Amino acid sequence: MLVSLLRIALLLAVVYALLAVGAHFLSLSMLFPRPPVKYTLGHDYVQLTAPDGVKIVARHWANPKAKYTLLYLHGNYEELGSLGEYIPELVKAGYAVFAIDYRGYGHSGGAPTEANIYADTQLAYEYMRTQLGLPADRIVAFGYSLGSGPAVELALHQPVAGLVLQGPFISAYRVMISIPVFPGDKFVNLGKVPRLRCPVMVIHGTADGTVPFWHGEKIYEAITARKARLFVEGGPHGGLADFTGPRYRDELKKFTDSL
Repeated sequence: MLVSLLRIALLLAVVYALLAVGAHFLSLSMLFPRPPVKYTLGHDYVQLTAPDGVKIVARHWANPKAKYTLLYLHGNYEELGSLGEYIPELVKAGYAVFAIDYRGYGHSGGAPTEANIYADTQLAYEYMRTQLGLPADRIVAFGYSLGSGPAVELALHQPVAGLVLQGPFISAYRVMISIPVFPGDKFVNLGKVPRLRCPVMVIHGTADGTVPFWHGEKIYEAITARKARLFVEGGPHGGLADFTGPRYRDELKKFTDSL
């Protein structure tokens, strides 16, 4: 009887290990599905050089009247070309915007990993400080979906005026499975946000079909710093600003005006 139980336990352990390995590789393909490139490199774009020599493409939507520049960190099926379809609305709302394509996205070199995306975000922040001459208290990190991971990480380690998280997840694995089952989870935002010291705004649609709304709720509840929220009844994951209408712009401005 004991031998049989040990065999069953060993079999279950092997199955679990195989599932954990499978979850790791499956998560990489699901986290970083790169879309077709919609832009060509021109005068609107700059290339940043990472310490390892990899070129990271960025774009600056300047706005001389803006008090704050948003460091916009995009989702996992976006690139700078697709951002050009809606970032101008943020400029019209009174912000300047600086955005990058993570490694492997758009015309950026290299391959995306959690560590690489953190490094690319740090590179963008340093460029904003040194080359654009922006003081830390004029930079607002804005992370959308996948971008919530590097935005939270940046705000933990670098001074920023504030942090905006739109459609954030508590961690990558828990978008796929609601309970923490496997080791090696990525972008574990829920464990980090209680340590944030800058003001944070959480934006989420209640009908989000990509990152369930409860992720945004949990993130908001866990924040101990000054915080604000915009929970949009019936709002989707993509196109939330258009769905929400003027209220989106007004609530975002209310938050940034409070910084």
